[in-house]
Amino acid sequence: MVKCSKGEVRKLKKALHWKNVPEKQRQRIQMVLLREQGLAQPAIAAATGVSLSTVNRAHMAYDQRGIKALTPKPCGGRQRENMAIAEEKKLLARFAKAAGAGELLNIHDLKLAYEQAIGHQTSKSTVYELLGRHGWRKLMPRPFHPQRDIAAQNAFKKKVSQCREERPAGCRPAWLPPAHHVRRRSALRPDEPPAAVLGTHRHPATGCLPAHS
Repeated sequence: MVKCSKGEVRKLKKALHWKNVPEKQRQRIQMVLLREQGLAQPAIAAATGVSLSTVNRAHMAYDQRGIKALTPKPCGGRQRENMAIAEEKKLLARFAKAAGAGELLNIHDLKLAYEQAIGHQTSKSTVYELLGRHGWRKLMPRPFHPQRDIAAQNAFKKKVSQCREERPAGCRPAWLPPAHHVRRRSALRPDEPPAAVLGTHRHPATGCLPAHS
């Protein structure tokens, strides 16, 4: 069954002679023209060397959206983008002034403005990916207890810093020197007695084990 008018057929024939027409698009135009000549889809598939589903998709695309639908879609890139990069920069420029002044950006306000710009709802992860593409980073204030005592915290910090610098008598050193009577064992504190070893006798004066020959 003929789907195109005479004017559409002439337009399709002219499109075959356009410059820089992709081979895939030229092949799809031929599929539509062969249908206008009365060929069935199996015969068109055999003549063009493609599958039957490829011919069916080309015919359906042309019937729904015209000759523009026969143009092949580019591979790679952001095929499902909601906004162009330039539009994203323009949207973030509205919030950059407040963020540059040292204020925190509220993700809920940005999400609401983004949804109004694209015309439908989206997830928070989409907004975070938008911020990441333009060099923004997530920053949250450090959590704190609601009943904290700032004066006591500052006094504690000063006391710790003084202990590290001056090492007064009340501050315990990090490590104590090892005991002088320890031989072939891990280091012990001077006030810690060595553990008893079965089957050996220690020197009564030094408390050391006999040397091995």
